[in-house]
Amino acid sequence: MKYLLIALLSLMISSNSDGQTNDTTRAKDEECIKRVLTDFTDAWNKHDAKAFSNVFTEDADFTNVVGKGSTGRNEIEKFHAPGFATRWKDSYQKITQSKIRFIKPDVAAVDAWWEMTGIKGPEGQDMPQRKGLLNFIMTKKSETWLITVMHNMDLPISQ
Repeated sequence: MKYLLIALLSLMISSNSDGQTNDTTRAKDEECIKRVLTDFTDAWNKHDAKAFSNVFTEDADFTNVVGKGSTGRNEIEKFHAPGFATRWKDSYQKITQSKIRFIKPDVAAVDAWWEMTGIKGPEGQDMPQRKGLLNFIMTKKSETWLITVMHNMDLPISQ
């Protein structure tokens, strides 16, 4: 009986400490994911296609609001460079809300609601504010979180 009680106490202590470690790891991972979101908008707001592409994995898939996209970090950079030099060169994007769901310890689904101002139309005219939702699948490799899949969508401005 004495050994059973010791074994049960040991199991309770180890499972409690595992829970604390998992909570600590999860909090750290959430902080790292939020940092990726900050780096994403910072690069957008600097109109820096290279820095923007660096928040993606080497083999990432990107799809924009009209269904066009690219695969791979280099292609994502090439895709964004012309827009950052023209219609988005004065744009400002901010993330207003985010939601993180861990699918596995190294895979997370992330929703990020965004707002954007300063966009130019095809003829250089000022465009109204936009709102949208980014859906990311982020993956963790060697303690680093990056975007592996991204889908972007416009939302009605009244939301």
